[in-house]
Amino acid sequence: MNFEYKVKILENHLDTFGHVNNATYLSLFEEARWDFIEKNGWGLSEIMAKKQGPVLLEANIKYKREIKNREQITIVTSEQWIKGKIMGLTQQMINEEEKVCSEAKFVIGFMDMKERKLIIPPKSWLLACGLSEH
Repeated sequence: MNFEYKVKILENHLDTFGHVNNATYLSLFEEARWDFIEKNGWGLSEIMAKKQGPVLLEANIKYKREIKNREQITIVTSEQWIKGKIMGLTQQMINEEEKVCSEAKFVIGFMDMKERKLIIPPKSWLLACGLSEH
């Protein structure tokens, strides 16, 4: 299942060269992930109540095209997979010309915050992420 998140690039997203700051890419990709899990019933309140949620284990970002100030982009989340306690996904930033500007691959674990260890995610989490139960 694909999820889309639209955002306009603003001045505070830019570095001194007028490029989107590298750390901002991570923040925008994270905003998109929070957006779809919140809309699918696993937002921050659910994570805090259950003391269970996602932790980022690995990130790989490729920068392909410049994103300009005040440009509207769409972040598409796709290619989700799960294997035991670990899951992965791909996110792309796509500009108004429908060209991929950046692509990121993330590996995520599902953590029990009380036990401080990775656990097998519950069915409700998998459904919130667009994954079927494995």
